[in-house]
Amino acid sequence: MSTATIGFIGGGNMAASIIGGLLTSGVDAQQLRAGDPSQESLDRLASLGPITTSQDNLDIIPGCDVLVMAVKPQLMKVVCAGIADTVQASKPLIISIAAGVTSDSLNHWLGGNLAIVRCMPNTPALLRCGATGLFANTAVSEIQRQQAQQILDAVGLALWVEQESELDAVTAVSGSGPAYFFLMMEAMQASGEALGLSPDVAKQLSQQTALGAARMALESDVDVAELRRRVTSPKGTTERAITIFEDGGFRALVQQALQGAADRADELGRELEGE
Repeated sequence: MSTATIGFIGGGNMAASIIGGLLTSGVDAQQLRAGDPSQESLDRLASLGPITTSQDNLDIIPGCDVLVMAVKPQLMKVVCAGIADTVQASKPLIISIAAGVTSDSLNHWLGGNLAIVRCMPNTPALLRCGATGLFANTAVSEIQRQQAQQILDAVGLALWVEQESELDAVTAVSGSGPAYFFLMMEAMQASGEALGLSPDVAKQLSQQTALGAARMALESDVDVAELRRRVTSPKGTTERAITIFEDGGFRALVQQALQGAADRADELGRELEGE
């Protein structure tokens, strides 16, 4: 990827996070281009480094080895129609970060016979701490897989799935996942306040505890179940809380919630294909 030219169609937050990550990882700004109708968005991207920008997508596509489609799912079909002829002239690797838009739809909308990688990043990518699932269609070469891997590695963890349908599960686990932890922190903060802590103290304790737990899980040589057992002393305070969670059906509720998210991801894909 060191010599690849990478273009971005769309200049929103996720595009900005990937561009920022690439620049931080040592990619030359001259290799990066971005197109967006909003000059404000382009100015924000340009503030990250001296990349090439244009309000006309057609200006940035020629010469690109990789084209990252970073537009909203609802706009993808229209945007693809406007650039299909130009894309067909050079056939870059297409990387889409749009939820629900299948590789077959992208391939069709962009004129066909294209190497396409679909990925599902999440919002912590903005902090270079994201978790992304990737899927490659059969036209993607090994070199192109490596290019996609390196691009998404710039904003965190990037893992491949074998079946495109697995991206619905990725959406449920990591794509939507940050919100689940925000909800848990929100509930813990409110409970801390109810127990007599000030809002600021409850907030900081909840957030730092979440950060510490995540780091322990990532850096430990044992799984999270063992970590939980180690901090759950018999007849102690943690055991009391865990028992209440378990008796309340916590695990089943998590399963139902993630299944619902996965089902909704599948529904959104069908809706977009039907447009």
